[in-house]
Amino acid sequence: MAPLPILLIAAFTLALTGCAVTGDRASGAAALADELPRHAVVLLGEVHDNPHHHRLRHEALRIAVERGYRPALLMEQFDRERQPDIERARREQPGDAGYLIALAAPAPTRPGVSGWHWPFYKPFVELALKHDLPIIAANASRADLMRVAKDGFAALFSPDELQRLQLDQPVPSGINSAQEREIASGHCNALPPAALAPMARAQIARDAFMALKIDERKAGGAILLAGNSHVRRDIGVPRWLRPDSTVYVVGYLEAPADGATAANRARYDHAVITPAAERPDPCAAFLKSRTTSGATHGVRIINRSEQRDYGQRAFVFADTDGIRIGAGQRN
Repeated sequence: MAPLPILLIAAFTLALTGCAVTGDRASGAAALADELPRHAVVLLGEVHDNPHHHRLRHEALRIAVERGYRPALLMEQFDRERQPDIERARREQPGDAGYLIALAAPAPTRPGVSGWHWPFYKPFVELALKHDLPIIAANASRADLMRVAKDGFAALFSPDELQRLQLDQPVPSGINSAQEREIASGHCNALPPAALAPMARAQIARDAFMALKIDERKAGGAILLAGNSHVRRDIGVPRWLRPDSTVYVVGYLEAPADGATAANRARYDHAVITPAAERPDPCAAFLKSRTTSGATHGVRIINRSEQRDYGQRAFVFADTDGIRIGAGQRN
């Protein structure tokens, strides 16, 4: 029988897309700082482990804020359940970014692995605290995404939100297929085919959730920090914002990326190229798991179970980053 995907916990945060041109660092940051306040909504992308992207984004935002720009700062790095922790940290130790991060950072995906390199994001938290900008936890959690993968979008969104997002009807096939392609390539084309549809559904849910949080804050100005895959105009957060939103999208990209094409440039209103971060081949360790006992499509089976009442055989896979993917097959 054909595989039937039934469950996913998607904690993926890969974003390696796009291209454009950039100039002198100082003049580029100042020009972007001029642009930010002209839009109700600004989306600033990133490749998560690239320090150049974080420095350049922070420099532009700092200049704009010091000139009087006062947006809400929405961050992919904080899950929605941690908003009370953010507010508690601001009450208990105002101005202490380290304390806020310690209270509100998501739990590790596995022991000793935090998932986010907080030294990259701490300067943004410090800037927001110094100038009293709202800090908004903009991400859906892994638990949210597990429910979405198993039960559909209604597991995360209310009926009114589903209608507003048009997720009470089938997602356009072009968005689904594009998300599946991005997920497959972002995981080294090593995922089992049964994992792609639920992972795409989780990515769509995450983007739609971020859009809802932005809509709540855009009247006073909103700026989102998120991966390039989330901010791209064609299939990311902008696709789910209200049509009356004035949105400016900036992709921060790496050279020599494959993004020097018109199609990739069109994903963003403006894009900045930097040198690539120094990193080992991200696919080498991932694909090495092919040699692990029980490996399939580059991932390791860590649990399997039979549900005889439903004629369902289920597997839970884990990749080398500890990301768990549930998939199943009818008997």
